Amino acid sequence: MSDVSRPSPGAASVAAVIPAAGRGVRLGPGAPKALRALNGTPMLVHAVRAMAASRAVSLVVVVAPPDGAAEVRSLLDAHVLPERTDFVVVPGGATRQESVRLGLEAVPAGHDIVLVHDAARPLVPVDTVDAVIDAVRAGAAAVVPALPLADTVKEVEPAAAPGEPEPVLATPSRARLRAVQTPQGFARAVLARAHETVTEDVTDDASMVERLGETVVVVPGHEEAFKVTRPLDLVLAEAVLARRRLNDGF
Repeated sequence: MSDVSRPSPGAASVAAVIPAAGRGVRLGPGAPKALRALNGTPMLVHAVRAMAASRAVSLVVVVAPPDGAAEVRSLLDAHVLPERTDFVVVPGGATRQESVRLGLEAVPAGHDIVLVHDAARPLVPVDTVDAVIDAVRAGAAAVVPALPLADTVKEVEPAAAPGEPEPVLATPSRARLRAVQTPQGFARAVLARAHETVTEDVTDDASMVERLGETVVVVPGHEEAFKVTRPLDLVLAEAVLARRRLNDGF
């Protein structure tokens, strides 16, 4: 565990919000994506542990499906979680944006930094979490971990119908592009203002802060903070956990 995560006297208190109210249809039918097992443990539990691994995080708010808060609370109670971190489960909304807002509203006063983390990124290393927190503590309004792109990217005109060829409009320079991960970190007041102000549907919370005219900064992400979206991602995640057990006794 990184010593960087130990808060200094007077350091801002940190809470993490994990929206886990989605169904995860790309992983197929069955339980919501966040409740799918990874090495015998639900992905959500791995994600909660990843946030709690940072000694700076004192509270984790899990936003459950609207009708599944009791189930998620029981699930968390059934697994060993760090004693130094408090956990709260609240019902979510119809969209991810609404769920994050409800999670943010459940964070008590006194937590001046808020992380928002995807439940489907269960293996983010603690050093990445700490790097995001440190950047917010250093004065950034919003911080995202991100990786350079390995593939060439094309901007296309979307096809009128599925399966039709799509004409290429441009080839952006990879040097200026990054693949964004979570947790994303925010000065709480800025994130709250974004959720009060921005009504358009956006893909992440940093985009909402951008709409306010605030600067969002990037810190290095990590290849193990990938998003588990498709069945092949589960295979990769299992392999990462197996390697951790061999190397670190994880």
